[in-house]
Amino acid sequence: MRASGRLFGPALLLLSLMAQGAEPPLPPDGPIGSKSLPSAWNRHWVWVNDFVFPHMTDGMAYLIDGDSGEYLGTLSTGASFVRVLLPASGDLMYSPETYFSRGTRGTRTDVVTLYDRKNLKAAGEIIIPPKRASNLPMMSDEALTDDDRFLLIYNFNPAQSVSVVDTRKKAFVGEIETAGCALIYPTGARSFFSLCGDGAALAIDLDDSGAVAKRTRTDPLFEAGSDPVSEKGVRVKDTWYFASFNGDVYPIVKTASGLSRGTKWALTTAAERKQGWRPGGMQHLAVHEGRHELYSIMHQGPLSTHKDPGSVVWVYDLNSNIRVRTIPLKSLSSSILLSKDDQPLLFSIFIDSSTLDIYDPLKGTHLRSVEHVGTTPALLVNEP
Repeated sequence: MRASGRLFGPALLLLSLMAQGAEPPLPPDGPIGSKSLPSAWNRHWVWVNDFVFPHMTDGMAYLIDGDSGEYLGTLSTGASFVRVLLPASGDLMYSPETYFSRGTRGTRTDVVTLYDRKNLKAAGEIIIPPKRASNLPMMSDEALTDDDRFLLIYNFNPAQSVSVVDTRKKAFVGEIETAGCALIYPTGARSFFSLCGDGAALAIDLDDSGAVAKRTRTDPLFEAGSDPVSEKGVRVKDTWYFASFNGDVYPIVKTASGLSRGTKWALTTAAERKQGWRPGGMQHLAVHEGRHELYSIMHQGPLSTHKDPGSVVWVYDLNSNIRVRTIPLKSLSSSILLSKDDQPLLFSIFIDSSTLDIYDPLKGTHLRSVEHVGTTPALLVNEP
């Protein structure tokens, strides 16, 4: 009985305090719910994709409104997470994910999770072979074909291949071997290429079932030995732009006859190159198709720093390949992205920080920052 008295003592004291006019306890929290997003997605919204390096089984994606800095939603996306993929239309978005039956061990299951774009709830999943690449996240680890019909996922185990998912049938439909060639760069509704170790490209055409209709390997397009390119390319229509470790830009153009290399040009002058200026980061290039501009994170350092963040973005006119302005950054950046509208925003984040910085890229001014966005934010994604 004495033990029971000790248990009831705090409750009696609380009742006594309330009788003397003390503040009553706060009411319990209500049930946690969710709300739907506006029906029309905003091109100033951005997904910050976090592979959560300290505990990689817990990938996350955060949706931020670039105009207000408001958090709009969060997804839990499993192990070795890369990014969400947003089709040009439809009610769903896609996220290739990995799970283990015992959390960090056990049977591995790879899936493409389908998320409802209105309320961000899981709306289904597609089982895929348990071999998708587990690497530092790259935009080209996975991609949609231009018509959003096929989702392509890069595998490395250590054999290299591409899994093909039919988004219409919501099913895995095949695997394409890409021995010696990595990653995925779409070039049309039924075509993509992968980069090969010798500087060549493996071009793949698909048929309407997702199977290989044509396979072509080009001659070397890059100087892989003397000046390798970063795999972090960006695309404007039929042209992919890749920057080399030294700061040369290699355009790769899709034509009716296949892939060809355009005229190489430099991000830096000879004097700037001697000063050690070069591009670097995880997602260090961005483009604005409407303005035909290329943006590059820049820093100073030796060749080995090609993954380092930068404190400035240089902007180039792709018609003349001339630098037209520079944007000093409030904080170091390893990833940048532009919204695709006529009044664009420039998003910037550093994997070693959790602050998303937002700029007016035309004026070069910092607009706002959003703090506490994830743990190791890697890639930025917005509306196509």
